[in-house]
Amino acid sequence: MSDVRHVLVLPDRDAAQEAAEALGERFALDEEPQLVRDALAGEDDAEDAQWLLVLRDERGRLDPKELDEFAGEWDGWREEP
Repeated sequence: MSDVRHVLVLPDRDAAQEAAEALGERFALDEEPQLVRDALAGEDDAEDAQWLLVLRDERGRLDPKELDEFAGEWDGWREEP
């Protein structure tokens, strides 16, 4: 098995949490996505940070284009590897 990961970048914590819940409903995930705060250098306010959803896709079943469109529903995008 390969260690394929997809990273979705979302504008705030609320969007990331909503997207994480919706991911499970829309895509058959093997495990829950990991929610990570992406603080920019010198940034103090956690609410202003971008949030990342990290998805493991060991079987390579998730379509990158579909994930990008999904993230766009929350004003986000899929990070290219």
